Amino acid sequence: MDRRTFIRRGGTLSVPIVATLAGCSDQGSNDNQGSDGGSGNTQDSGEDPSEPPSNESNESNESTSDGNESDDQGNLTVDMVTNGEDYYFDPIGLHIESGMMITFRNESGSHSSTAYEESNPSAEETRIPDGADTWDSGTLNEEGATFEHIFETTGTYDYFCLPHKSLEMVGRIIVDEPGGPAEEGMPPDGDVPESQMIIDEGSVAYNEFNI
Repeated sequence: MDRRTFIRRGGTLSVPIVATLAGCSDQGSNDNQGSDGGSGNTQDSGEDPSEPPSNESNESNESTSDGNESDDQGNLTVDMVTNGEDYYFDPIGLHIESGMMITFRNESGSHSSTAYEESNPSAEETRIPDGADTWDSGTLNEEGATFEHIFETTGTYDYFCLPHKSLEMVGRIIVDEPGGPAEEGMPPDGDVPESQMIIDEGSVAYNEFNI
């Protein structure tokens, strides 16, 4: 298996929230004594002001404006969904920067994320950029199981679900800008959003595309 791909079963990788608390130190008042050694008036000026407490937290996951989950580095999640007789990736189109990781999560049913690259099962043609790393999660059967892949090469990537390829379960990811063989029309097994739409929107939900 390629070093850039990882499988997690039973849920996505979660990172605990780290909270850093800056404590406050209290110092009591210093009593000034008179020159004769007796007790003088208590002065408040001997107290050092303490810094106000601060709470800092690093959120492991947050939502983007379009509802997609992302971690603190901007890496995103694509759900693999069975909904009645519909089988789909959501979002179906996604625009990311090179070096980002996408987590494919089996939300329901049994699915795979498999690149259109001729060395992969059932991929009759290559539709990822030249020199790009291919991927194939294999079929994930457990709800919540995940597969991760890092996209490092600029261009357009088309991919499909092995069990539902004939039912048009396909998706498209653009890294940085469109390019490569995937720009020569639609995938052979279904439709995906046009690359310019993905660039403009950043993320195209399945229901938005299939109105």
